[in-house]
Amino acid sequence: MSQSQLYAARTNIYPRSVSGRFRRIKWAVVVLAYGVYFLLPWLRWERASGANQAVLFDLAGRKFYLFDLVVHPQDIFWLAGLLMIAAYLLFFVTGLAGRVFCGYFCFQTLWTDVYILIEHLLQGERPARIRLAAAPWSAGKIARIGLTHVLWLLMAFVTGLTFVLYWGDAPQLLGHFFAGDAPFAAYATTLFLTATTYVMAGIAREQVCTYMCPYARFQAVMFDKDTLIVSYDEGRGEGSKGRSRLGRQLKTRDARAEAGVGDCIDCGYCVQVCPTGIDIRNGLQIQCISCALCIDACDTIMDSLGWERGLVAYSSERRVTTGEQLRLLRPKVIGYAAVLLLAVGLLAWSVAEQAEFDMSVQQVRQPIYVQLSDGRIQNSYEIKVNNKTNRLLTLRFRAQGLPPGAELDFGRFEEVSLQPEQRLRLAASVRLMPDEFDGHSHPFELVAEPQGNVGIAPLAHPSVFFVPQKEPGR
Repeated sequence: MSQSQLYAARTNIYPRSVSGRFRRIKWAVVVLAYGVYFLLPWLRWERASGANQAVLFDLAGRKFYLFDLVVHPQDIFWLAGLLMIAAYLLFFVTGLAGRVFCGYFCFQTLWTDVYILIEHLLQGERPARIRLAAAPWSAGKIARIGLTHVLWLLMAFVTGLTFVLYWGDAPQLLGHFFAGDAPFAAYATTLFLTATTYVMAGIAREQVCTYMCPYARFQAVMFDKDTLIVSYDEGRGEGSKGRSRLGRQLKTRDARAEAGVGDCIDCGYCVQVCPTGIDIRNGLQIQCISCALCIDACDTIMDSLGWERGLVAYSSERRVTTGEQLRLLRPKVIGYAAVLLLAVGLLAWSVAEQAEFDMSVQQVRQPIYVQLSDGRIQNSYEIKVNNKTNRLLTLRFRAQGLPPGAELDFGRFEEVSLQPEQRLRLAASVRLMPDEFDGHSHPFELVAEPQGNVGIAPLAHPSVFFVPQKEPGR
């Protein structure tokens, strides 16, 4: 008795090239995405301080530079807002147009498209690649396949190295990288991304979309009967007697209609161009990434025959089953759009209204207070100020909400100057006679006031002045 297999053997897929409007859109997205990804680290951006790189994630300096925007650690909540926007944008697009993100914008799709292009240029069109795979090993086969993998690895290496260049000054880091002087993290990250890019885009390909990507599993909950999907018009394609190839008596639509067969000539072109190897005529499947290449393939055949396009097209379940028109504006889609616009608006407002500088005040609690020889109580504070501007900032501090006898002491200076994007840690003391509060601690605000009429509003931070409590009976 043979033991049943737990996993189906993988069927190698050799996608055939196709031309058409959706293929052109996909190539345009590839060119745009690759242009942004590979060229952005080299875009210079003049700044008064910091590296002159348009996009730079400076971990050592604890700053992210995004053109004119500088993101500090205190602004990390912007990342939460950005992730929320990305999530609701994905929900909105999926509810409206299905898995177009997978078919046009996913990194796996973009890199796989280029890897397939390399394979096509070196090994030929689909039939040639199939013959090459089935042929016995020879010098020619080793050369073709070997060169393909070399170019795949080169593409993966450039991908990994470019990612690393976002985390340092690109020209300088590149020089250190090839001189062997770059940090270990740069080599480790490049090696990791080289390996994963090569495996995912070159070896695994459709397996990533089918088995590894979680989006393929939960995206169905965002679908409804009006969501756009790539669908096959079964009524037109099958007729009453099913699909049939072109034959001597079945070359015209009239002849095929009289014979009861549909417009589908069963050429298989839609299956051959599919990057995941499915047959769209079998209905919507989890492997479909909505790349619409099957639409281009079918339209090409229909054009060659002089027949109407649309046998395979973007449609919806409701339109396929009932013939009703598409309904794009639906409560769910409107809800996604409303939340998305709200999140974008809040994030934009937060970025536009960010403070020119920030300050934190933390009381030194070891000890929480000391009593001086003259009877006054002293509390100590650690103050951190961060100049977010690209110009010199001078601050003067005062304690607000304490009695007139309170003394705020910063040591030898009365004001502090911060260079552009400079952070400082200051020590301050507040001294006061305990009788002023009758044995009770008192809240107050430490106010930092910019000097020099720079048009920056003062910033106040709440704190507490602690005094010893009076013993009962005294």
